[in-house]
Amino acid sequence: MRNLTLLTDLYQLTMAYGYYKTGRDRKEAVFDLFYRRNPCGNGFAIAAGLEQVIDYIQNLRFSGEDIDYLKSLDLFDDGFLELLRDFKFTGEMYAIPEGTVVFPNEPLIRVKAPIIEGQLIETALLNIINHQTLIATKANRVCRAAEGGSVLEFGLRRAQGPDAGIYGARAAIIGGCDATSNALAGKMFNIPVQGTHAHSWVMSFPSELEAFRAYAKIFPEKCVLLVDTYDTINSGLPNAIKVGKELREKGYELLGIRLDSGDLAYLSKVARKMLDEAGLTKTKIVASGDLDEDIIRDLKIQGAQIDVWGVGTNLITSFDCPALGGVYKMCAEEEDGKLVPKIKISDNIEKITNPGYKKVVRLYKNDTGKAVGDLIMFADEELDCSKPLLMFDPIETWKKKIVTDFRAKELLVPIFENGKLVYECPSLEEIKEHCRRDLNTFWDEYKRLKNPHGYHVDLSKKLFDAKQELLNKAAEEMISE
Repeated sequence: MRNLTLLTDLYQLTMAYGYYKTGRDRKEAVFDLFYRRNPCGNGFAIAAGLEQVIDYIQNLRFSGEDIDYLKSLDLFDDGFLELLRDFKFTGEMYAIPEGTVVFPNEPLIRVKAPIIEGQLIETALLNIINHQTLIATKANRVCRAAEGGSVLEFGLRRAQGPDAGIYGARAAIIGGCDATSNALAGKMFNIPVQGTHAHSWVMSFPSELEAFRAYAKIFPEKCVLLVDTYDTINSGLPNAIKVGKELREKGYELLGIRLDSGDLAYLSKVARKMLDEAGLTKTKIVASGDLDEDIIRDLKIQGAQIDVWGVGTNLITSFDCPALGGVYKMCAEEEDGKLVPKIKISDNIEKITNPGYKKVVRLYKNDTGKAVGDLIMFADEELDCSKPLLMFDPIETWKKKIVTDFRAKELLVPIFENGKLVYECPSLEEIKEHCRRDLNTFWDEYKRLKNPHGYHVDLSKKLFDAKQELLNKAAEEMISE
């Protein structure tokens, strides 16, 4: 595991130094990590990245080389550098498990720790959670567009660097992909790996047929042939069919053919007809080539006969929405031995934070098992599910609804307590299955790819009132000045 302790912005270190110099470094504070807008026009996001966050926290140590580097910046005194030499996370962290459906303004991670610790980990947590949550969400959009078809993540060569390719592949599996082309991600996370061959394989042989025969001889049980190097209909498909029949004579089946260019809807329908007429009814049709959820949806509408979708650039980079925009904000601070709610105020309404030490509760109707809304509450609040609950929009407060006959589930679970790991990470397959089950608790209207229905995320009355009180107090102080 690499030492990522210096994976931070310089101002985190200068603020930490400031806390140290003013004697406030052990003062306790609470931070929330959340995002403000759903990515890609989606109705929700898929939480991802927690496992790497855990690895980061467990390996959080300033090495001797780190200390020497920081000393060379001529910013910090020796006392502070000695403090960093013995630095480790001693606080509390709660998080929403990976694969969970989440919404704007909900704390995905809640940290309570000495302020210097909570401050120093901000950048790394945002880097990890922002990226992997974004890619898991994008992958899920692609998988939903495929409507049950298998989706393979093929984006390593277009990812923004090795880490983006590796952890993006992991996030794509969480979102619903079945396999990746990334061999290192396969090794690291026990992800199924798949791939065929490139056009260069075909071009390196005297003829397309010889290339196909050679590949089939080497991989008779897993033979997928790329048929668009020269002429898909007049050359690629006939040669693949010929090799498919030869494989059958030897007791094997041609696993698939891949289309990487051209009119995929038309070509797939022609391919399916030719394969079926040749008796190769089990041979699957794989499509690739700058696909995304919109193209896949259109191809499905056009009746494309595609079984497997290889999606690369547009998935691994989340091409149309390259950043989640998650933030990490202090929401409470110790004063006279008590945690006091804090609020960030802005002329931009969406940048006004929710104060206090909070939890997130999801409400499910008992008769359907479907989620009907989330409630952000103070952590010490109790919710009486036996009574009707009035929910309202925190901004457009006239929008109200009453929820009855429901149960509630807290989403944040303990990860670290007193610096000790208390959470057991599930396997990637378990996370993927959790994501699938969690999505099934939401009505289809929330899962539309375009213009999804808005899901209710409200504040408890107590939290809402506390927020208004802090806003009014700030306004009064400004007027008095």
